[in-house]
Amino acid sequence: MRIVVTGANGQLGRDVVKLLLGAKHEVHGFGREQLDITNENQCLKVLKALKPDVIIHSAAYTAVDLAETEEAIAYRVNADGTKNLAVASESIGAKFCYISTDYVFDGTATNAYREDDNTNPQSIYGKSKRAGERHVESLSSKHFIVRTSWVYGIYGANFVKTILNLAKTRDSLKVVSDQFGSPTYTVDLALFLEKLIQTDRYGIYHASNSGVCSWYDFACAIFEESGVKIKVDPCSTEEFPRPAPRPRNSAMEHEAIRANGFEDLRPWREGLRAFLNELEESK
Repeated sequence: MRIVVTGANGQLGRDVVKLLLGAKHEVHGFGREQLDITNENQCLKVLKALKPDVIIHSAAYTAVDLAETEEAIAYRVNADGTKNLAVASESIGAKFCYISTDYVFDGTATNAYREDDNTNPQSIYGKSKRAGERHVESLSSKHFIVRTSWVYGIYGANFVKTILNLAKTRDSLKVVSDQFGSPTYTVDLALFLEKLIQTDRYGIYHASNSGVCSWYDFACAIFEESGVKIKVDPCSTEEFPRPAPRPRNSAMEHEAIRANGFEDLRPWREGLRAFLNELEESK
């Protein structure tokens, strides 16, 4: 397949490009220097020239806390940029795969969120990503919306790397224990996306590594799996205030993955183990 990947220099995008190339697809990866998604004419021109079978749109404004004061920029990228690409994609008859987020939910549910549950984003980031979803739903007749959560990988900054770095200079750490979700290893998500885009099973998907934990549980697992000895203390969200509200519970059911016959992503702890091996090998 001929595939365009936006956000190709990002944490997820780089692994997606690498995996798709390895699977012998024709891949055109674009960072913001090569493609300004907020420029409608440029989106049309580039996509009409390439005529890809699929666009995987992983470019996004992801600075969750900064978005609270940069609302216009967040919306320009996550809503308007997504709209531009969806319109251009539809004009050439391409499939459109939009990477979205667990932040479209308010986190007040007691159970894991299903794909058709009501969204109610609380942060500017979540609201701008939900606006992007709406554009995709209304403008693309062949779309996949893939919501993921707690993403980490070999490229870019993330929770796993941050926690490991902090442990080098601290005797103990406090980590929030009352927010629950599912960590997602970029390689596992990329593997799922490669299978998904070859089908016409369109709609909304929740895709994260399987299983649920708190940030505290995740931190403890990171240290256990990497053999780092450090004291980790649980703390509440209130003890660790941030500009943007986080969903307390953003665990997601993977009903669409199961219903459409896809293999679910492996348990989050297995994904973490694989990542730590990759991190060790990259040194």
